[in-house]
Amino acid sequence: MTALVPENVQNYPRPPALAQVAQRIVIRHGGVLVADTVAALRVLETHHAPSYYLPLGDVLAGLRPAAGSSFCEWKGRARYFDLIAGAAVVPRAAWCYDQPTARFAALAGHIAFYAGLIDEAWVGDMRVVPQPGDFYGGWVTPNLVGRIKGAPGTNHW
Repeated sequence: MTALVPENVQNYPRPPALAQVAQRIVIRHGGVLVADTVAALRVLETHHAPSYYLPLGDVLAGLRPAAGSSFCEWKGRARYFDLIAGAAVVPRAAWCYDQPTARFAALAGHIAFYAGLIDEAWVGDMRVVPQPGDFYGGWVTPNLVGRIKGAPGTNHW
């Protein structure tokens, strides 16, 4: 497995970039294995922790369409899902882009999870911490440096 090298989020590009993930991604909630993959993608955007997108085929827990949608100027229209993991139902825990823009076409058939709404997410052997705030879906790992957007006073820059 490839180790996580130091990355400065301030050096991530804008518009964002899409990259393959060399590490295994594991998600658990309520004692249930939600997802396990070695084929994830991540979106890298200036001042953001990476958002990880897993192939739908590697999601082992249930997903139920949730109300609402949002629009990203880079990726297109997102739709949301409730996570069903055993007896637990987590509202709007995940999102996907069914018809992403051409630049992000590889995200079709992939889904992302909010780290703050699930019990555990791992990138390799590093446990994920949610990106600050309640708007962004980035996953913070110990190798990241720089100012990560989401904390009070960091919106709109």
